[in-house]
Amino acid sequence: MNVLLVGGGGREAALAWRLSLSPLLTALWTTHVNPGFPENAKRLPDGPVALRAAEAGIDLVVIGPEGPLADGLVDACEARGMLAFGPSALAAELEASKGFAKDLMQRHGIPTAAYSLHTTRDAAHEAIAGPCVVKADGLAAGKGVYVCQSAASAHEAVDALFDGAFGAAGAAVVIEELMEGPEISVLALCDGERFVCLPPAQDHKRRFDGDKGPNTGGMGAYAPAPVPPGFMAELSTQVIEPVLQGMAAEGRVFRGVLYVGVMLTANGLRVLEFNCRFGDPECQPLLMLLDEDLLPILVQCAQGQLTQTTLAMRQGASCCVVMASEGYPGTVEKGHPIRGLDKQVEGVVVFQSGTLCRPDGVVVNNGGRVLGVTAHGKSFKEARERAYSAIDGIYWEGADWRTDIGWRAIKEG
Repeated sequence: MNVLLVGGGGREAALAWRLSLSPLLTALWTTHVNPGFPENAKRLPDGPVALRAAEAGIDLVVIGPEGPLADGLVDACEARGMLAFGPSALAAELEASKGFAKDLMQRHGIPTAAYSLHTTRDAAHEAIAGPCVVKADGLAAGKGVYVCQSAASAHEAVDALFDGAFGAAGAAVVIEELMEGPEISVLALCDGERFVCLPPAQDHKRRFDGDKGPNTGGMGAYAPAPVPPGFMAELSTQVIEPVLQGMAAEGRVFRGVLYVGVMLTANGLRVLEFNCRFGDPECQPLLMLLDEDLLPILVQCAQGQLTQTTLAMRQGASCCVVMASEGYPGTVEKGHPIRGLDKQVEGVVVFQSGTLCRPDGVVVNNGGRVLGVTAHGKSFKEARERAYSAIDGIYWEGADWRTDIGWRAIKEG
């Protein structure tokens, strides 16, 4: 098959790596340049993606980021007779609007935090009665969430959003009950009716050790994450099945990745958010664990004909540590040469995200999250040690990372 991969970040680097291993792959095409993509990947000419993909004879389009999904790229590809892995624009509203997602959960009895949706600043301020979570309704690259421990900080968050901190994403605001407990990410590959789940993963959203500092796109992740007995069965029956059934009943058949972010509270699991694509960085450790060809599964989902009920996974665990530029998630300095990318460490793959290859062949940092150093091991301890050992051999000016990725797994033994 000729496969087009849309996107150029760390998630797409992991997808490119995994898809390139498929014996069914004729050629891998990409819309973006990433120095970490396979050397034989072909670059799609600039222009409307669906049109250029059709001209290139693409059989399957795999869409990484949320933006093109919300903008209807799947619909455009299918209109030109191509298979596309991902939800339609209507179905992608599950991520594009937190208000829509919360309303859907309320309509279909899916457990989540109490909430209210507001389109004016005054109404949002009036809804604040104490500690809460303030969220931009629209797409904000995983950063438009304020966990507020006081009413004062919640009012500040509301003002920041309506003042344009995340652009149009903050035109409406969700005020949510503040819940307590560990967070778990589960990614389900869906064909509109059936689904198959990857192992539970745990992301580290906060910028600094000890879960301190601002929210980011994710500073690291590991899988499988420890969950209570019966968790996956409960998630399937209480969340994933009713979401797929509810979306289909409302004319929004969901195909692609349903990313469920849940919190394990004292009162049971509660949905924090839905995403409509592979998480970044959860994608990296999860694809390291996958022990079968990803391509036919994506094709089956895109066709609405998923036949598998389980996925073959490698034994052990996988850990991804994100190396970021100093200053992230704020302004960062770009253009510093990265040393050590050519070093090989057993069980480790370094997925490039915010990098650029200069004309002289030197790879430099070119963004906030720069590398996803991802390792597999027979145990979580081994995977984690391998990832941090690989990091010791990589350097650029201002490189920074969290040193406590997987601290919950360590704490629970």
